[in-house]
Amino acid sequence: QVQLVESGGGLVEAGGSLRLSCSASGRTFSSYGMGWFRQAPGKEREPVADIRASGTSTYYAASVRGRFTISRDNAKNTVYLQMNSLKPEDTGVYYCAAREDSEYKFWGQGTQVTVSS
Repeated sequence: QVQLVESGGGLVEAGGSLRLSCSASGRTFSSYGMGWFRQAPGKEREPVADIRASGTSTYYAASVRGRFTISRDNAKNTVYLQMNSLKPEDTGVYYCAAREDSEYKFWGQGTQVTVSS
């Protein structure tokens, strides 16, 4: 079992930046791939970024590539999402999730990000 807690969300103006953190406890964090997802009001949850357990490979949704950066610190059991050049369409609840093989098995409760125009 892995417990995940997101933090760092908030209200920011368009063009601004936020850094989300996801702290993990429980089983060995470094053995899991980690992902960030978001869900906008009235829309389905969508993947934003993913990073391998080793941190050697990352994935980004096309809508955030070049603006967002996912990273992890296995010594601190934490994964980050640095979000720059934020747009109103980035508004939503952001979730982190722990991935084993191809399945995201554990999820956090989410943190709200609101980008004003």
